[in-house]
Amino acid sequence: MDKIKKIFVRGLVAFLPMAVTIYIVYAGISIVENLLGTTLRKILGENAYFPGVGFLATIVIIFLLGLMLNNLLTAGVLNWLQNKLTEIPLIKVVYSPLRDVMNLFSKDNDPNHLQKVVLVDFGSGKKALGLVTREHFEDTGLSTQIFQNRIAVYFPMSYGLGGYTLLVNKTDIEAIDVPVEKAMSLALTAWIKLDHHQK
Repeated sequence: MDKIKKIFVRGLVAFLPMAVTIYIVYAGISIVENLLGTTLRKILGENAYFPGVGFLATIVIIFLLGLMLNNLLTAGVLNWLQNKLTEIPLIKVVYSPLRDVMNLFSKDNDPNHLQKVVLVDFGSGKKALGLVTREHFEDTGLSTQIFQNRIAVYFPMSYGLGGYTLLVNKTDIEAIDVPVEKAMSLALTAWIKLDHHQK
């Protein structure tokens, strides 16, 4: 009986990550497909439309937006549009946080992107791996006294997309030479397994 149980657990450990990964990828493709799929189905008609057109159209639009943001003229127009969206009360509640999250992981956003990995000392021998998100707070509009000698450090949560940010004293941190991608991988997997490709 123990042998059967052990075989089943091994099969479950192998099956579950694959099943969840396939489901997440499928759900992601389905969401992207439906972004434009419904509209394209009406425009092209049922005979001309086939599954995957919405996904391909979304990818093309994303690529075109990237090209436009590389052009000084069109980039100015798009940035103006983005700023206007943040001025609309109902839209900015959703749009602004999403844009900030995407910018957080973008290497094009030099002032605030995750650029440094640090160890934060919480005392009693406890330390946590974190990612510096901000070292200057002048543009926040808040009193600079509460940020004096502090930096913002983001701590990702294991096996999730969440995390939390603390304002940490600069004397309590230690910069370490670890790539951001590797630090994220370690944090998200609770340090259980290291991706050997990131060594």
